[in-house]
Amino acid sequence: MTVEPSTGRAGAKPAEFIGPGRIMATLRVNGHDHYAVLEPRTSLLDALREHLHLTGTKKGCDQGGCGACTVWVDNRRVLACLTLALACEGRDITTIEGVADGDTLHPVQQAFLDADGFQCGYCTPGQIMSAVKCIEEGHAETETEIAEWMSGNICRCAAYQNIREAVLQARDAMRAADGSRP
Repeated sequence: MTVEPSTGRAGAKPAEFIGPGRIMATLRVNGHDHYAVLEPRTSLLDALREHLHLTGTKKGCDQGGCGACTVWVDNRRVLACLTLALACEGRDITTIEGVADGDTLHPVQQAFLDADGFQCGYCTPGQIMSAVKCIEEGHAETETEIAEWMSGNICRCAAYQNIREAVLQARDAMRAADGSRP
């Protein structure tokens, strides 16, 4: 027996929720167009992981508090769990899968390996995505500055000292590669 929610009458059919339907979306990720049928409420994180099968971006808290899902949209770091996928149509999205140049690791990726900037590795993709921008934005002059500008990326294993060392090492490598100051 069904009960009508508004009146409580037995035998009535429940009201159906009618919301916006799924639509075809085109997301430009790591330089390639990807197509997916998405509900308007789908987060960029869920679109990447569940629809495009790009699982490098991690789902940590799914509330914007840990930074594990950090990606770049139009070359700026964003939290994919708080960003609607449909809001990213027509924009350039970069995930951890798009940071390396073929088989050549990005200097930040290499520095994380060299400095052991990870333990369990779960937060590492978000840490790397944030670290690249931290350096590019000019916020990697001191360990204190790095800690401040990377504070949105949580490492549950507490590898922070090694992460800061990796950022400093990568900063120097990136400067050397483009001929900037040491």
